[in-house]
This record gives sequence, structure tokens and C-alpha cells, in this order.
Amino acid sequence: MKLITAFFLTCSLALAACGSDGGTTDQATAPGDAAADEPSNGTLRVFAYEDSVTPEMMDPFQEQNPDLDIKTATFDSNSEAAAKLAGGFEADVVEVCLDEAEPLLRRNQLRAIDTSGVPEWDRIAFHDSEGVTADGEPIVVPLSAGPHGVIYNTEEVPDGINSYADLFDPDYEGRSAIEGDYALPPIAVAALATGIEDPMNMDQAELKEVGDYLDENREQFRALWRSDSDLVNLFKSGEVVVSDGNSGQVARMKKAGLPVEWAAPAEGTLSWVCGFGITSKADNLQAAYRLINWQASAKAQAIRGRNGYVVTNPEALPLVPEADRETADPSSLDKAIPETYPAIYDDWVKTFQRFQASS
Repeated sequence: MKLITAFFLTCSLALAACGSDGGTTDQATAPGDAAADEPSNGTLRVFAYEDSVTPEMMDPFQEQNPDLDIKTATFDSNSEAAAKLAGGFEADVVEVCLDEAEPLLRRNQLRAIDTSGVPEWDRIAFHDSEGVTADGEPIVVPLSAGPHGVIYNTEEVPDGINSYADLFDPDYEGRSAIEGDYALPPIAVAALATGIEDPMNMDQAELKEVGDYLDENREQFRALWRSDSDLVNLFKSGEVVVSDGNSGQVARMKKAGLPVEWAAPAEGTLSWVCGFGITSKADNLQAAYRLINWQASAKAQAIRGRNGYVVTNPEALPLVPEADRETADPSSLDKAIPETYPAIYDDWVKTFQRFQASS
């Protein structure tokens, strides 16, 4: 059996010769039924967040396709992914989050999904959510979701926290963290902490207020975490005792023996949805659809549910341990605030960059 190997960007993004923006936006035609049932071979290149390409998620797929050479690489945001793809990085499948897809779309880096090749499509939760389609065509198959709330160390913060505003409490100065891989989460969190109830639709005046608030509180944060591993290590080292984050990250920390809990913020829980899309330059469409269908299957979705995430295939719920079923249920996000792409997002980016640079 071939091992899943990692692959890395080997040419500088600054070199124009490595590639250029653009690519076809035609539909990625799914293989016929007979071809779809055949094990895949050749090479499949997968570019995703780290939690979507763990051995737990990918090894069963490798076993189903022993002659397929699976190459995986990870990123911290879709904007990073879009830049690397534009710079010549090659992938067949890319993870797309509904609030982050715009950089990929601007460069025509995604092909429309042929839903006839995704048998679970009609039952997949969130398949009709804002951001799943572009120009009327689906660009992503939702495969994971979750609530974005607050996390605290139960030993260091025995009374717990239940608010985004608590992340800015002076009692936690230098021991708090906030997501920093891209602009949307920290700005949305800060907006809710300051009393703005509809962060995704802020106007310029509200955005300025939030930006000023973040700049004034830069010293509050020990770190701006960029990945699940970053956040786990910050809690493990004791550098951080409170942070924003999702329930899946807490499940991972608990498996590592860390004393942590997740809480739904009083201001309202943010929610995210991510899934797999097919790149404009994908070569192995048969394997791409087989991977998507594996990750959409009840068995694969049950793995997500056991790891603290919301499943997108409701058929997985009976396979999820009873203790995790409530958080795995898609209905748990019914009252959450969906993270969507803001109309003035370019200004969000500028605001966030100023926050990053502040001291």
C-alpha cells in the first residue's frame, strides 16, 4: 500500500514563471457510475486544513484505493491557498470555507461541482447555505461545520468564561489568544464583544470602532493563533488560558489530557462551514469525487462527530457516541451567526493588518 505523502511548495510565490492567476470555471464532470465505483489510481493532490487530512480521515480512503498516490498539504486560510495556487502550487482538491472562498473565486481557481457525482448531495446539511454556490453553480461540498465560541483552562479559570468580551478582560492580559490566520474571526469576535449584533454587515463606522478597539487591546493577547496545532500548543504550554475557538479544537485538547472547556458566548455563537472543492486545474477527477464521497459518507462524518465537529451527513448521527451527538447535530447551529464574506472585506483585511502590526 502506498503511504500518504506530504508535498510542499517548491517555487517562490514571487516568481511569475511559477504560474499565473486564472483557470477554467467549467464544471468538473463526474465520472459515470461504473468508473465511480472503481478504485482510483494515479495521483491525487489534496490541499486542505490540517483537520481534514489527518490519518484518521485519510487512511481508510487510502485502503479503499491502494494504487492511488495521495499527496497532501495544508494551509492556514483560503487566501493563503489561493496565493499558492496562483504561484504554481498544484492540487486537485482544495478545502473551501464559505466565508473565505472569495480569493479562490477571484482567480477562477474552482470548477463547478457536478452534483450527480455526489450521491449524498441532497441530504448534506448546509448544501443550500450562502456561499456554497457562485453564479448559480455549486463550488463546494460541505463536509464539516462547527460553532466558534470561547475556550478556557478549567484549572486556571475555575469560574469559566461565557463571553467574547471575557477575552478582553484585563485579568487575562498576556494570557489570552485570538484567531489570527485571517481577518474575519478576530474582527467578528471583537465586534460582538463591543455590542455590534450583526458583525458580517458592519458599515465603515462600525468597522473603524472595532479596529480601534482591537488596536487598543493588542497587548491583551499573548498570541494570534493560526492553526489548531498552534492553539493546542498555547494551552499545553500554559501561555494561554482563554481564547476563541471551536468545539473540535477542545475535543482535540481533551484527548491530549488538557483541562479545557468550550462555551457558547452570551453575545451569540459564530458558526463556520467548510468542504471540498475541485480546482480549475484538477487532473484526477475520478479520484477527487471518490475522496469527496468518502468524506461525505456516514462513516467518515462519524469521525468528524467524534472529534467535536458538526456533521453534514445526518446519517452519521447514529454512529456518533451518544455523548457527542448533541454537538454533532447540524441543528445545533440553527441559531448561530453564520460566518459569511463581508461586503467590505477588503477593509476588514486592512483593519486586521493594522492590528497585527500594532504593539
